[in-house]
Parts: sequence; structure tokens; C-alpha cells
Amino acid sequence: MLVLCREDVEAVLDLDRLVEAVSAAMVDLSQGRADVPTRIATFVAERQGLLAAMPAFLPSAGALTTKLVSLFPQNTDLPTHHAIIACFDPDTGAPAALMDGAYITAARTAAGSALATRLLRRPGSAVVSVLGTGVQGHAHALALSRLPGVEVIQVAGRDPAKVAALSNGLSDAGVRVKAVASIEEAVRSADVVCASTHAAEPVVRRAWLRSGTHVNSVGYNMTGAGEVDTDTVRDSVVVVESRDAVLADPPSGAVELHRAIEAGVIKPDHIHAELGELVTGERPGRMDDAQLTLYKSVGVAVQDAAAAALVLEAARRCGIGLDIAL
Repeated sequence: MLVLCREDVEAVLDLDRLVEAVSAAMVDLSQGRADVPTRIATFVAERQGLLAAMPAFLPSAGALTTKLVSLFPQNTDLPTHHAIIACFDPDTGAPAALMDGAYITAARTAAGSALATRLLRRPGSAVVSVLGTGVQGHAHALALSRLPGVEVIQVAGRDPAKVAALSNGLSDAGVRVKAVASIEEAVRSADVVCASTHAAEPVVRRAWLRSGTHVNSVGYNMTGAGEVDTDTVRDSVVVVESRDAVLADPPSGAVELHRAIEAGVIKPDHIHAELGELVTGERPGRMDDAQLTLYKSVGVAVQDAAAAALVLEAARRCGIGLDIAL
């Protein structure tokens, strides 16, 4: 069995190929070719934490995987997310690899947002605002900066020191970046907004959004109102990875959509499309430049499977990793 640490995964995961792999996985999911059960989790109430299991079979990628991911939002000296991915041979069920899943989780989530942005942004969208200064904020800034036409990444968050640190790190990585004084200012001045927070109250408000803005929301909160307000959900063309996943109960589900449904603002059929349906053209995306569009992501296991398959293939080709016998 091949064991791959984070450095190994980072060394071989091609971020451009990842967007295309996530695109193919989203199509397979929407067309019923992938097998993905609802995410399950055990909870650590005193830490507001959870450990979730996310298995998937993605035949087109030859991937049979399970991710174990923990979310401990109270962490300060450690990341809030930790993850490992176990890969199995889809022909025999034998263990094939064990790899770090934290980098994959961040990268595949940002790849999904990059794909959604490519499909839903209005022409001429040049300013991307990233809300949140954690791992997902960093990953989204890198992923969105690679899209053609993006001229600047704006960064905003609650802690000015963390905003400065992220901005400096992105600048060192060659990203054209601007630190913005407030979240409201970042939202108001953006063509594309990427919300990547644990906020229990909205950081994206309808009143702040310019006509035609595209919003990506990947933040996860089980008990609050979520990071996008109900008015934005109501007024947006809403796209998701999976209708079943966003409407499921915790530990899956999108709290923003649940709250809007509970308030009677929308019905479940307000969800316009799954991402895979946009890729194939089965459903239209943006229909005019004035529309608001919202991609609400909850993370689905086929994205991890697609990324893990890329990593495993590249690691074997490059001779990277530690081969062990169980």
C-alpha cells in the first residue's frame, strides 16, 4: 500500500487537471454513474466538532475511496479541518493507498468553485473577493486567480492581521492581491465573491451585491443562519453539487437553503441545477448579465475520489511515496 504525506500530495496534484477531473465527476454524479451515500458523522459536542465519513465509487476514474474528515471550528493553533483518504482497488477491494486529505479537501473544494465561476460568471468579471483567511480562503484565491480574465483577488476577513498574512502569502506566490478593509467593502466591489467561513451569521448580504454578481459559498455551519443571507438565496439562480446532498440533514446539507425553506422564502425546487447539469448543457446557467448566481457547495465525495485518483496516478508515475505492507 502506498502512503502519501501532504508534501507528496502537493507535489503531484495538478490544479488545472483537478478542475477538469472535478467537472467530469460532477457529470457522473448528476447522471447516476457514481455511487455516493449520504455523509455520516459522529459529533464531539463539547468541542463543536465532528468526524465524518465520505465513501465514493467513481467508475470513470477507477476510484473507490473513503475520506475521513474532522471539523473542529474552535481550533486556533491547529487547522480546523484534518483528513485522510483511503483508496481501494475497485476490482478486488484491496487497500491501495492512504494519503493526506486536508490539502485535497481544500484544493477540490476550490476547484469546484473555479468550475462554477467559469460556468456562471458574467462576461468581463475581473475582481474576485475572497471572504475568510483560513485554508479555504487561501485555496480559493489560488484557484480563482488561475481563471482567464481575473485581474485581482481581494481578501477580507474579521482579523486584519490574518488578512495581511494571507495577502502577503498570496503575493509571494505571484497572485495579484489586494487587502480590503471590510467584508462589506469586498462584497460591494466584487464581480465574484467566494465565501469560505465558519460564520453563523451572513457575511454575504443581498443589499451589498451588485447586479450580476456570482457568489461561491463553501462555508459550513450546522446551527446558525449560514454565511449567505436568505434574500441572496431567494434572488439568485442557485446551483449545487447535488440536490440530495444540500437538502439532507446534518452532517450534510446547506444551512442557508434549509433556513430559506423553513422561512417559506423558497421551496426545494428553487434549486436551479446541479453543477454536472451545467457542464453537459442539460440545464442553462446564467441567462442574462443582471442575474445573481449562487453556487452553494457542501462537498461531495466524488470530488475527493477524482482528486485522489489524480494523485495516485501521478505518484505512481513519479515514484513518490512510501510503499508499505499492512
